[in-house]
Amino acid sequence: MSHGQGVVLKAYDLELNYLNPNVNECGPPLYISCGGFAHCHNVEGSHYCECASGYELLSGGTKFQSEKENTCQNVDECISGKHQCHNSTHCINVKDLMKEVGELLDTPGDLKTLPPSKQHCVATHLLVGLEDVLRVLSKFLANGPLTVHALAGTELSLKVQELGIGEVTLGQSHAKMQLNWDVAQESSEFGPSVVGLISTLGMGRLLAGDPLVLEPENQEVLHGAHKGVLREVSPVLLSDINSIFISNRDTENLSSPITLIFSHHSVAPGPREEVFCVSWEHSQNRYGHWSTTGCRMVDTRDTSTTCQCTHLSSFAILMAHYDVQEEDPMMALITYLGLGLSLLCLLLATLTFLLCKAIQNTSTSLHLQLSICLFLAHLLCLMAIDRTEIKVLCTIIAGALHYLYLASFTWMLLEGLHLFLTARTYSSVSRVMKKLMFPVGYGVPAIIAAIFASSSPHLYGTPTKCWLHTDKGFIWAFLGPICSIFSINLGFFLMIFWIVKNKLSSLNSDVSTLQNTRMLTFKATAQLLILGCTWCLGILVGPASHVMAYLFTIINSLQGVYIFLVYCILSQQVQEQYKKCFKGIRKTKPESEKYMLSSGTMSDASKHSVSIHFV
Repeated sequence: MSHGQGVVLKAYDLELNYLNPNVNECGPPLYISCGGFAHCHNVEGSHYCECASGYELLSGGTKFQSEKENTCQNVDECISGKHQCHNSTHCINVKDLMKEVGELLDTPGDLKTLPPSKQHCVATHLLVGLEDVLRVLSKFLANGPLTVHALAGTELSLKVQELGIGEVTLGQSHAKMQLNWDVAQESSEFGPSVVGLISTLGMGRLLAGDPLVLEPENQEVLHGAHKGVLREVSPVLLSDINSIFISNRDTENLSSPITLIFSHHSVAPGPREEVFCVSWEHSQNRYGHWSTTGCRMVDTRDTSTTCQCTHLSSFAILMAHYDVQEEDPMMALITYLGLGLSLLCLLLATLTFLLCKAIQNTSTSLHLQLSICLFLAHLLCLMAIDRTEIKVLCTIIAGALHYLYLASFTWMLLEGLHLFLTARTYSSVSRVMKKLMFPVGYGVPAIIAAIFASSSPHLYGTPTKCWLHTDKGFIWAFLGPICSIFSINLGFFLMIFWIVKNKLSSLNSDVSTLQNTRMLTFKATAQLLILGCTWCLGILVGPASHVMAYLFTIINSLQGVYIFLVYCILSQQVQEQYKKCFKGIRKTKPESEKYMLSSGTMSDASKHSVSIHFV
């Protein structure tokens, strides 16, 4: 071949290469499909398929050409020995772990027999523990993506990179997540960056019925939308529960927000329904609740909702159903007037028991502590029960109200016990009451409030009131002790009535004894009304709402008036002290006028004497 022919042929080859460049069969667009759990690799003039990390061909080979030859299967590194665990450690396979979690959620077995609170605790332990284990295991995985599908809709999407740069996106059947690799970097340790997304549909069964706590911004929006008082929030889970974990453990306040896109069943919220992006918040004891804090809804459609969050947790889409009660201005007026009058009467009663030395005894000491507790409870209720703007502050207010009202009723119980012992003419009544008073009056309600506060702190405070939440019957943390005290005092009253009746039937004493006995009966009756009838009426507010609500508000807000009337105005001893006090005031006034008059006379006389002296 001549030199000229060689040049021509070479030029022809270059032209062919230019006109027919190497085709990338791995796409895009995708010409070759390698099938599941496999990756396509393009080489010059050809391509080959390779099983993903953690999978291998049944034949033991490493490469194949198309989806038809795909026999990739999961490799259990723990069984095959293809792991780097020390002999003294235990090997855990990621895929087996997700399989076991899926089986547990698919057939929960004994978990369904547990009470709801225990189920929620188990679910929280499972979510947190799963994230911690996968975060550690991911450090030992090869670079690249990993996807695992298990039973009950449990999925894991994982990506590991030695040096992640830019945005990372993970997708699953019903969720998609996007965040920046910078957020995932571990600040305290060297190693690969890890981003994981866990979807657990079956977890929703264990977390069903948990309360939703709205941040103030959401509450204001709902108040403006519904123009009333939102009495109850009943959340319904619309999506899978998706947990996100990264190699960085400091995820309370991310430098840049993450974006979550949830797919869910078609839903059209009604006039009293709202859709929220929520995260699962839990305390150290693993009891938790849904919260809107740190998440905002970017967009919502019939079958999908997009959220942005500034922290990492377990996320979901909830739809809340609201029972709206229109505000009643007359009810509010009665409440404020009644509580204001009660506060004035309780203040007068407290000053009476403190300043009148002649009437101070065991009975007035009980009255004094009862008045102080009710005064503080009513004052806090009047001033701060609507302060729901700051969640922590509202929780503290609700806890303080719980304790003060429990203490008030405990002192009422001691009042009933004292009346009973007095009616029985028990000789050591004063000594017994002095020993019981303060440990029981302030100690017992503190123990009760501490037990409920430690077990369910998130149920202190509602979206509209700083009081106990009605979810899961938590209001019985207050109504239970109150009904018990009412029942005990009812027993005391019946026994006092029987004792008084026997005394009246065999009465041979003077008129003063008869008056004292009648007064004791009257106090026992009034005591029963003050003790529990008012709050027990609160139980009937639901069944007979409007009338019972007015009756409850009127009677309950006037408790202080009853106490001042029974223990001060209608008490003969206190009446005598009031008369002495008024007489002392009247006597003091003329004496002061006499003193001023005599001072003026003496001044005139001195002036006259001085003038004579100088003359």
